[in-house]
Amino acid sequence: MGPERNMKTEIAFTLNGFPVSLSVSAHKRLLDVLRYDLGLTGTKEGCGEGECGACTVIVDGRAVNACLYPAPEVDGRRVVTIEGLMDPENELSVIQKTFVQSGAIQCGFCSPGMIMATKALLDENPDPTDEEIRAALLGNLCRCTGYVQIVEAVRLAAEKLEKRR
Repeated sequence: MGPERNMKTEIAFTLNGFPVSLSVSAHKRLLDVLRYDLGLTGTKEGCGEGECGACTVIVDGRAVNACLYPAPEVDGRRVVTIEGLMDPENELSVIQKTFVQSGAIQCGFCSPGMIMATKALLDENPDPTDEEIRAALLGNLCRCTGYVQIVEAVRLAAEKLEKRR
């Protein structure tokens, strides 16, 4: 463990619409900053290797694995976590509601990552095909649902969001 492990860097970024600044170790993962430094525990650690998607967050509009994302790299960027999806009245977002309505949430461990991947997809492609939905969720694993309900939830969210436009 050399001296570089103890190096700190100042970062400032937008988190769920609010400015955040803090000092982090150069080796720290975004997942750890969110969960342990900032107390946002909705982002889950599943595998810690970027294979399961439980830690998916959105950085500058793109779904990323927070377990692989170096915390210093968020400096100057916009980060959205599952906590950032609540509407101003503290209600669940359309995507969160459709996951509940469709039975796409069972044990719930994968749900934050699935929902964040869905948000990134629908922000980029508001009317995806089932094939595009499956491709967007490819990096997110679920042990409970069999994915049918998840695809249905994404499709329903796309329909409901289209009606709001």
